[in-house]
Formats: sequence, structure tokens, C-alpha cells
Amino acid sequence: MVYQRRIIDEELDELFAELPAIALEGPKFVGKTTTAEQRSVAQLRLDAPRVQEAVRADPALALQQSKPLLIDEWQKVPSMWDAVRRAVDDSNGAGGQFLLTGSATPSPGATEHSGAGRITSMRMRPMSLAERGSAEPTTSLKDLLYSSMPAVQGWTDLGLADYVREIVMSGFPEFRRANLRVLRRSLDSYLRYVVERDIPELGVSVRKRDALLAWLRSYAAATATTANFSAILERAVPGEVQMPSRQTVSHYRELLEQIWLLDPVPAWHAPWYALGRLSETPKHHLADPALAARLLGLSAEDLLHGRDSTPSPPRGSILGNLFESLVALCLRVYAQAAEADVHHLRTRNGDHEVDFIITGHDGSVVAVEVKLSGEVSASDLKHLKWLRSKLGENLQQAVVITTGPAAYRREDGVAVIPLALLGP
Repeated sequence: MVYQRRIIDEELDELFAELPAIALEGPKFVGKTTTAEQRSVAQLRLDAPRVQEAVRADPALALQQSKPLLIDEWQKVPSMWDAVRRAVDDSNGAGGQFLLTGSATPSPGATEHSGAGRITSMRMRPMSLAERGSAEPTTSLKDLLYSSMPAVQGWTDLGLADYVREIVMSGFPEFRRANLRVLRRSLDSYLRYVVERDIPELGVSVRKRDALLAWLRSYAAATATTANFSAILERAVPGEVQMPSRQTVSHYRELLEQIWLLDPVPAWHAPWYALGRLSETPKHHLADPALAARLLGLSAEDLLHGRDSTPSPPRGSILGNLFESLVALCLRVYAQAAEADVHHLRTRNGDHEVDFIITGHDGSVVAVEVKLSGEVSASDLKHLKWLRSKLGENLQQAVVITTGPAAYRREDGVAVIPLALLGP
């Protein structure tokens, strides 16, 4: 099959020749190995037991292959990380030597060295809408961050039904090729293997697998909210499953982040602005909103027609929150390409909140609200206007992402952009 380039390929084109080693990190099936293969001339597949045995015996010898060398699933032999670090030192940091791919971060203490200065980590997420080819973007997030007043224009035929379809169809490349029945089975298997195989591979036994899946369903119902973890635990199918202790669930949550299944959006800390007391609670998101929809047993038709038997989320609607999660995925892919970070903002008392705060490498700030509609009213902008009153000219752009047909700039300067028309 012809390789479909991803946005991260642009970063690799620019950086790999100058950096000695890059570690591509992200959940399984996100496409890390396939992307790394495009730049390697030799491979070490550490998911093969015989290869693991040989590498453990002499990691340095295993690295004496043609470069660039792909080291796939390196976390299965953590000593390989330290061997790469030493090889980089021995080569005086020559660029373009090693590509490491990993579906989990090893437990603390598994490696001798952090890799700082030798191995550069790069996150890989499921495909954004721009990568899926759903529409041709007309507005660049990079321009919004680093240009004073970029043009905001364009038209798309995509509507709400199309976005709902993209939510459930997943951004995992392999899953997108499947028909709906195969897709459902693939997502179910993916989630089951997380509990039965991926977490045990980290050295932790999951004794109450059904309870952990129940907690994951409760977490999915809290998508795009800041619900506290005690509430998520209490809502995890009460009365049906004997849940483990909060301490055990907290440990499971750390492991789920370690294998990149949970991808929360952190809270924004801006002590240099007079914003009052800000919440420090992250917004909950899974790696792909399709996983959340599948955990909740929701099809595209269920979401479109309001056929939802799951408990009401702590904030908003299930469909609105899943759409926001799709936006979060896209923004994080585009922001990484633009050397930017994605956070959310919420005051401690809940009076003001902004769905996403994107901060560029030069300190520029773009504030983003998400609306599950094609129409934007004055009331939809109150939090953006509040933030503008606090940040003044330090707020580069105020943006509303919609499901509507047109991208345009309002008279008050707010950019209204359909998600399909936003790109890197």
C-alpha cells in the first residue's frame, strides 16, 4: 500500500537529519512503526522474543547496523534506551541515526538515564481530520498563532452528520479501512487487550478486569469535563461491579496514561495575568473519541438521534463532548506541528471557562471555544470576551470552532472556523 503522509512527517523531515535519535511515542496502532519505516534502512523488532533475547545479551552489538535504524517497541527491552544514549555519545551526536517507537513509557527506574540531550521524544496521535482527507483546510493554526490577522475564509460541505461519522470511525489508520462491524469488533478488542495484555506487560496484574472496563466507561462518559476522579469512580456502574479501591484505580489510571490510552488536556497556568484563581484539574479525554463512543455503546445514529442510555455527563451532552474531544485531537496534532501547547482554562469557581488555550513558542495565545452548531451568537462569546478583557493585545486570536459550512471573521474580530477547514 502507498504510504499516506502524516503531519508529523513534516516535523521529521525538518528535524531528523539534525537530531541523533527520535522516540515516537503514542498508543498502539497509531502508525508509529509505519511512519518510522519510511526513514529507516534497518529494523530491530523487539516484539519478537528471539530478537529480545539477542538484544538483551548485547544491546551495543545490536545497534551496529546500518543507519537510520528503527528500534520498534523499545520499551520491551528498556536497556536499549541506555544503549542508544551511549551510542549517540560515541558518535558525537551525529544526526539521523535512530528512530525508536514505543507504545508505553517504562516504569520509573527501568532506564539509567532520561535521554535528555540525546533522545528527542515526539508524540504521535490518531489522525486529525486534515490527515483523514475529509476536507481541504483553508485556515492554518500556525498562522492564527504567529500572524497578526490571517485570512479566515472557506466553505465546506461537511455537516453535523459527517462529524459524528468521524467521531465513531476513529483516527487509527488501520481501523478506518474496516467496515462498521469489523470496526466495532476492532475497537472492542483494542480495549480488551489494554486490560488483558498491555497493563500486565507493565508488570501489573489486573484482578478485576470488568471493574477496570467499568471505570473506563465512566471515564468516557466524563469526556471533555473536569469531573473529579471520585465522582467518576462512583458512577462506574454502581451496584453491578464491585469496584477496586480508589488507590488501586488511581494506579490503573497512571498505567493507562503510561500506555497513552488516556490523553487529558492539562489546565492552563498563567500567573502573569490577573485571571483570579484557576482550576488545576485536567479535562478528560481518551486517545481517540471513537474509543469513548465505543465504551458507551454509541453508534453514529445513536448520537445523531439522541438515543443515549448512558448517564448524563457532568457537563454538556455526550455528542457535544465527543465533538469537543475530536477538536482536542485535531488541535493537538496541529499545535505540535506549530511548536505550540494545548491547555484548557477554568476559573476555580466556574464562572469562566475556555475550551482550549493554545500557546505558541513565542508566548502567543489563541483561545478556542467549541460549538456543536453552525451558528454563533453573542452569548457564545462571553468567555472569549472576558479573556480578551484580561489579556488585551496578548490574546493573539479568539476562535470559535463549529460544525457549520463557512469560515469567516466577525466584525468583533472573532474567527469562526468549521473544524474541517482548520489545519496545521
